[in-house]
Amino acid sequence: MQVSIETTGGLERRLTVGVPAERIEKEVTARLQKALPNVRIDGFRPGKVPMRVVKQRYGAGVRQEVAGEVMSQTFYEAVEQENLRPAGAPSIEPKNLQEGRDFQYIATFEVFPEFEIADLKGKDIEAIKAEVTDADVDEMVETLRKQQGTWPDVDDAAIDGDRVNIDYVGTRDGETFDGGSAEGSDLILGSGRMIEGFESGLLGARAGDERTLNLSFPDDYHSEDLQGAAVEFKVTVNKVSRMELAELNEEFFEKLGVKEGGEEGFRNELRDNMERELKNGIQAKIKNQVMEALIESHDIQIPQVLIKNEINALRQQSVQQFGGDVGQFDASMLPDELFSEQAERRVKLGLIMGEIIRQQDLKPDPDKVRSTLEDMASSYENPEEVVEWYYQNEQQLASVEGATLEQQVVDQLLADMNLIDKPMSYKEAVQPEG
Repeated sequence: MQVSIETTGGLERRLTVGVPAERIEKEVTARLQKALPNVRIDGFRPGKVPMRVVKQRYGAGVRQEVAGEVMSQTFYEAVEQENLRPAGAPSIEPKNLQEGRDFQYIATFEVFPEFEIADLKGKDIEAIKAEVTDADVDEMVETLRKQQGTWPDVDDAAIDGDRVNIDYVGTRDGETFDGGSAEGSDLILGSGRMIEGFESGLLGARAGDERTLNLSFPDDYHSEDLQGAAVEFKVTVNKVSRMELAELNEEFFEKLGVKEGGEEGFRNELRDNMERELKNGIQAKIKNQVMEALIESHDIQIPQVLIKNEINALRQQSVQQFGGDVGQFDASMLPDELFSEQAERRVKLGLIMGEIIRQQDLKPDPDKVRSTLEDMASSYENPEEVVEWYYQNEQQLASVEGATLEQQVVDQLLADMNLIDKPMSYKEAVQPEG
């Protein structure tokens, strides 16, 4: 096998591979010989068809089949011989496939970039310091009571926080506009869902009241046609509802998964969950800083094939996240530009992390994997069953092992970085970034 390699620009390589004719012809002949007893051609008895006739009839097709397999085999032999690391599948162009002649093809592909890992020693990182206070627990209790609360109708004037059910028609210069009308729409006053002045204009209204609101859309409104437009809304208030918080009783506790211990047990369980969430939030914020430092400290070429693959993955995720059916919605309608920046960032970070792992030959620490699984399972009723389920599901376990290995890299980098204490509230610490 003859191999020549050419750099066509950046990370792209063009591999020309020559395969001796003997390798192709030997396999073609062997396959035709194997098929010979089963060949049926009019004018010949079964099993008595001459090889030359079989070759004329089926030789070209078998040669194509053999060539395809040989290209697949020899490509990986060639890249190993040349110490290349393809970043994706090659584009292969056969040059000739004539009987008796050496077979040649050209494979074009991108390779992974080669680069040195930057030294992050001494780089500043904010070490988040936060705790779950009694006030945080009280606030969470109130939030849960609101989530489980009810909305009875009231015969009162609407106040901030009340829910009103309304019909409304919006007009601009006497003409209705798209999206400006609705019937039986629920709106919580003070939620900020509507444009400025709409919700405050309904304060004090009772069921059956009608109000006319003269308002203007903001200059930066998402619909260009309505930016800064003066409009009028005629609103009919159908009913006013006021939230009643759920009572702190056994029914409430059990609904949230706490079957014993009363209010004290509920608060203790809630605090444990908040402590776990806080730990994960702090870890995520510190990890994000390390990742950002890695990205800023490396200027590397990125294989375009990896970016395209990541864009496709993000595109599919986007459809699923918004409740779409990937099979029914043509995800390709979403332009690459929506995902290109995020895709490039993720690929770059993956390349850097992968290179650190490769250079240091790192493997997931079994004890840390187990600890991660136990932490994940601790909020379930039967934690050990959850842990065992992961160990019995290779794909799920591999995902946890990957996350654990990534955290091992982060911990290793943090050991040489300069940690600066950063006080933060519970709510700030658990708030996702971005």
